[in-house]
Amino acid sequence: MVLRRCTQLLFLAVFLYLFIKTDYNGSDRLDAAVNILFRLDPFLAAAVMLAAKTFVALFLPALAVVVLTFFVGRAFCGWFCPMGTLLDLCQKFIPATWRKSRTFFPDLALIILIFTLVSALFGFGIAGYFDPFSILVRGLAQALYPAFNNLTVGFFTYTYQELPVVNGFTEPVYSFLRATVLPSSQKFFQLAYFSLFVLLTVLLLEAVQRRFFCRNLCPLGALLGLIGRSGTFAAKGGNDDCRACRICSSNCRMGAIDDDRKIDMGSCTLCYECVEKCPRQIIGFDFALIGRKNSRPSLSRRKFIGAALLGFLLPSVKGVAVQAKNPDPLLIRPPGALAEKEFLQRCVRCAECIQVCLGNALQPSLFQAGLDGMFSPMLVARSGYCEFNCTLCGQVCPTGAIRQLTTVEKHQWKIGHAWFDKNICLPYARATACMVCEEHCPTPDKAIRFKEVVVAGTDGQAITIGQPYVVEELCIGCGICETKCPLPGRSAIFITSAGEHRHPDNALTSYGGYN
Repeated sequence: MVLRRCTQLLFLAVFLYLFIKTDYNGSDRLDAAVNILFRLDPFLAAAVMLAAKTFVALFLPALAVVVLTFFVGRAFCGWFCPMGTLLDLCQKFIPATWRKSRTFFPDLALIILIFTLVSALFGFGIAGYFDPFSILVRGLAQALYPAFNNLTVGFFTYTYQELPVVNGFTEPVYSFLRATVLPSSQKFFQLAYFSLFVLLTVLLLEAVQRRFFCRNLCPLGALLGLIGRSGTFAAKGGNDDCRACRICSSNCRMGAIDDDRKIDMGSCTLCYECVEKCPRQIIGFDFALIGRKNSRPSLSRRKFIGAALLGFLLPSVKGVAVQAKNPDPLLIRPPGALAEKEFLQRCVRCAECIQVCLGNALQPSLFQAGLDGMFSPMLVARSGYCEFNCTLCGQVCPTGAIRQLTTVEKHQWKIGHAWFDKNICLPYARATACMVCEEHCPTPDKAIRFKEVVVAGTDGQAITIGQPYVVEELCIGCGICETKCPLPGRSAIFITSAGEHRHPDNALTSYGGYN
């Protein structure tokens, strides 16, 4: 159907536009609603509100998708979802003989939905691990987009240096790409391969079955299917005049048509492919009464209870994990982040804050925060620093896990504290003058200062040298000192979460040989 395909491509283009706009553009304010896709997601809305035990107004747009689904079923999956569109594009390159029409795990997506929502109810926020938009944006933001930028810059750098004869053509093209498509800077991410692997797995499963992820794994689709089963817009399956050619069922990308030509509206995405393929034009769509009968039975009681019990068990185990007793001091959250428990309940691992981070300081965490903290943002100061005037992470967060701070609030928001390792710091360990950390400190009164001491130089002669120290009341933990430290490998100054603003009880303590 031409209209559906055009709609899919249009919304994919809108998604990619918003994705590219999730970047520093020279202004401290973003000029587009770049997080709208996540705020339209009813699955994430339900999971976050269950976990936070409160209404989250940022998810009001998701109500529009719920209303749409109630009237026209899972049209969102077939017409608007960017992940679904990419899967449909992938299947164009895969021989049809490779794919199976039977749905492999017809109840698994519903089991994942129940499991994640029950887990959320008990404070275990893992919806972002399974949400299609989170998977898509993580793979793009942390792997494909940086790789695209690296390859593009490398290509045009090569042509500029080695093929100057084509510069008259290539340089305008590069300038256009730099202004419209490429990110503001090259970024690096510690879970790039993992994020790419997850996304490619979802895409490559298309070789096993059309819309494999949508049919077997997607909790958002399962939720929309539950709502859409009683919608007012229904498909009419084959009747007694049908010759049982099964063209409709063999071409259905969602496996929504069974051998008796009955259509399950909980799976149908209104792609209209069955209508196009039907040789006798028997299948069609019209408005029907609410509460129509569906061909597929509901989830068995045993599977429902099993999924719910698993959703209850994981939060219970979290309380005895090592992170519950000894939080990782290197786990530093973005400025404006809520207290850790509520932060993890609201964070949907969308990677929006990680992508927009101007200094490339935010990285996806692995197990630093426990099993339910994977892919959540943490500051890795050796990778990059938190820009003093930047508040973009709070602007893009779709759930409120990171508060929107004003510039004044940001200047006073403490995310951690800096410590010197005297064993390797040049003025302490080698009696060599170094002022790099102090020079880069952005606080107006300088959180890093020097005390003049007399020490033995490398030649044994007494010399006066300035040894740096951190002023506790002024340091906000931005990490630029660690980023800029000239030592190779481990920095002589490092950041911990001690004294962070969001946890007043996380008091500053001595780190032995550090100060």
